[in-house]
Amino acid sequence: MGWLQDETGLERCAANHVALTPLSHLNRAVAIWPGREALVYGATRRSYAEYRERVTRLASALAGLGVAPGDVVATILPNVPAQAEAAFGVPACGAVLNTINTRLDLDTVSYIFGHGGAKAVLVDTQFIELAEQAAAAQDTPPIIVECPDPEAGFPATGRHLTYEGLLAGGDPGFAWIMPEDEWESLALNYTSGTTGRPKGVVYHHRGAYLMTMGTVISWRMVLYPRLLTIVPLFHCNGWCHTWMMPLVGGTVVCCRDISAKAIFDALADEGVTHFGGAPIVLNLLVNAKPEDRRAFDQHVEVFTAGAPPPAATLAKMAALGFEVTHVYGLTETYGHVTENVWQPGEWDEKPAEEQAALRARQGVAFPMMEGLEVFGEGDVPVPADAIAQGEIAMRGNAVMKGYYRNPEATAEAFRGGWFRSGDIAVKHADGYVQIADRAKDIIISGGENVSSVEVEGALMHHDAVDLCAVVAQPDETWGEVPCAFVELKPGAEVTAEDLIAFVRARLAGFKTPKRIVFGELPKTSTGKIQKFVLRDRAKEAA
Repeated sequence: MGWLQDETGLERCAANHVALTPLSHLNRAVAIWPGREALVYGATRRSYAEYRERVTRLASALAGLGVAPGDVVATILPNVPAQAEAAFGVPACGAVLNTINTRLDLDTVSYIFGHGGAKAVLVDTQFIELAEQAAAAQDTPPIIVECPDPEAGFPATGRHLTYEGLLAGGDPGFAWIMPEDEWESLALNYTSGTTGRPKGVVYHHRGAYLMTMGTVISWRMVLYPRLLTIVPLFHCNGWCHTWMMPLVGGTVVCCRDISAKAIFDALADEGVTHFGGAPIVLNLLVNAKPEDRRAFDQHVEVFTAGAPPPAATLAKMAALGFEVTHVYGLTETYGHVTENVWQPGEWDEKPAEEQAALRARQGVAFPMMEGLEVFGEGDVPVPADAIAQGEIAMRGNAVMKGYYRNPEATAEAFRGGWFRSGDIAVKHADGYVQIADRAKDIIISGGENVSSVEVEGALMHHDAVDLCAVVAQPDETWGEVPCAFVELKPGAEVTAEDLIAFVRARLAGFKTPKRIVFGELPKTSTGKIQKFVLRDRAKEAA
């Protein structure tokens, strides 16, 4: 009992305990590899020494703008160096980083500005009008810092302080504000609003640090990898990959516009060894035009998530020289927290179709996680028979602190000491889990979550619509797209094109239905719309 009662003088102190934070990775990297290439974007090449100096200037300049520890700094940026530098620079001044999806509509961005309380926002010139309008809707608007990209066709507007102008006023000797407690908030990421308004997911320093450690192991990384930023850096902070790269002396290769040509060029010219992306990215590569393909001779590791990759796509990716690993996670889990660990020998001998089926499973927990389970009725784990269905639940260090300013949703998500994902799955005999269906009618389009409830709400604003239901329709390009079934009011007339345009004016493009089907909706005796019938119809039509 003496050990438990701390009677032996074994106490925690500065010598034996330091708060875990991914900020430490960049400080270590610059001490070891000051001249090594850290960040690449077109003609831009930055060493670790230059990278850290710019991050430090950013932290200092933000503090000079009045950003205090605990304040929120938002970004509306594509995969450009400013986004990577913000990953370190914002928390280095003690602030909380809020990366906002560049594909969101004005109303949602305005909501995020207000709910998160952003003190400042770094904005790419391509999205400057969106940021200006969203800021104007706030009682206390955030300070806008414009990040022009002339080489991409977006020169500065002249209306705001520019990013380079901000950095020029920063102090390269600024002392980073490191967390005293690893539970301190690091980032604020908003969900895609699958049940209405998006929820603010809060990350802590400990979780992000351990996420970087676990990913290095699971992605089979050695020193000096070269990561291509295909996963949007606003999405779960790029799955924490930007924070991870200094840990292994790696190079972040920024990719602003995702295309097969851009990826093949990066593979051939930059020696890229790792990238992540939804199955839509894999389809881009295997279906690339001959003129867009480039030869490369390095081994390339790919993480894919968002939907099970098709067997044919996996086979073609392997033939091109890619090693694809299926992973799974959510905004609430910092990105990927399960992996389909390949079992060499036994699985290698199976037929190609069976191997593809094995690769489609979501798998087992990452090293930094403590538990992965599928709970059925009565919160009892389902049998490992690949038949019984339940809800995927996780626990471990890569689970959010909770939903910002939403204690009720946090309590529900953490019911019983597990994070409840809302995804329905089965468990195989070997313990690997596999998603069987999406709960709450979430549509996964191009790796982005689309709320059927949100789309239905937009449709119901149209005067001609009496009832509607939105479900996922399989799509070769995007994985899934919204398909709307609409029951019109008596005597009303409207075309499918008119309804699609009506929704597009209210929601982001990827949330807009790609198909409208008119007719009476199937209902239960109590009037509830039978969405399972509509899902079957959408699949048949696809």
